[in-house]
Amino acid sequence: MITSIVESIHEVPAAEWEHLARPAGLYLSHRWLAGEEEDPTATRAYALVRDIDGTLLAAAPLHLVREEPNDSYRPETVLPPHLRPRVIAGARRGYHNTPLTAPGLGSGRRDACLVLLRDAVRDFARHHGTTHWWPYLTTPAATLLAPLYPDPVHHLEDDAVIPLPGAGIDDYIASLPSQRRVGVRRERREFAAAPLDIRRQVLADCFEAAGVLLAGHQQDHGHDRDGIDAMTALLKRQATAMGSEARVVAAYDRHRMVGFCLYYHYGSTTWIRAVAHDRRHPTPHLYFNLMYYLPVEDAYAHGTTALHAGMTTVEAKRRRGAEISGLYALVDRQPS
Repeated sequence: MITSIVESIHEVPAAEWEHLARPAGLYLSHRWLAGEEEDPTATRAYALVRDIDGTLLAAAPLHLVREEPNDSYRPETVLPPHLRPRVIAGARRGYHNTPLTAPGLGSGRRDACLVLLRDAVRDFARHHGTTHWWPYLTTPAATLLAPLYPDPVHHLEDDAVIPLPGAGIDDYIASLPSQRRVGVRRERREFAAAPLDIRRQVLADCFEAAGVLLAGHQQDHGHDRDGIDAMTALLKRQATAMGSEARVVAAYDRHRMVGFCLYYHYGSTTWIRAVAHDRRHPTPHLYFNLMYYLPVEDAYAHGTTALHAGMTTVEAKRRRGAEISGLYALVDRQPS
């Protein structure tokens, strides 16, 4: 097998990359990574492992971080104090990470690919005078990679995924415990009675209004740097990169957006990317409908079988049927 480093995702044909990435998740997709190359806060490269005939067997994006605006990806806020890697291996956004390996590889070839991938990432980091880490690894990914690193895994957060059985939202509701079914039906009914206009649109058509709400949401959670200009620019870049794949369901009170959810259908999963709403608006259960029930309706319409609801407020997600699993970090030791 042969390892190499390339400087842009565009050097790898999209279909070849997607063969590995599609089972792994949105934040490792070819199109998402192409959009991330426009982010000036890091320099990107890609570690590749190919068979002797040129078939892509394993891969990982690499991010040499110059400035990290997201505290959850800053080593000093989530890792022990002696660990300060500057290279992120895998996904840098979305809190969902795994090394990419080709479907159908036997365990022996897969493990050999992972060793070569680790060595390529390690060499890239050492070339830049630093070490690397894999943040927010899924439980299966952490299990595969842990034997290749000297220190134990670090538990960072918990992740929530809501299974979507059957063919429609009534099947989802029927899968919940009886008490929760009653609560969900009430939350949907009282929300539907409010005089709001529900619109489904692409992000490019509404990123400015969404940016205002997202900035308010971020500042309510203590992220003072995430003002309107920063959030609008972030959403605009995402709208440009992802095009029609960046879907929004939004609630309007006359002409004013009072809440939105940005999500993506990718693989077998609908991925919630951002949710924000006007906390002062009197519509009952506005957040729950934007976060769960409206995206669930669209997920069924699109044919996906799970809703990735992500981190935080895990108990609220569990009450709506989420399965919870851990997210972990692995960090390479500083070379002697």
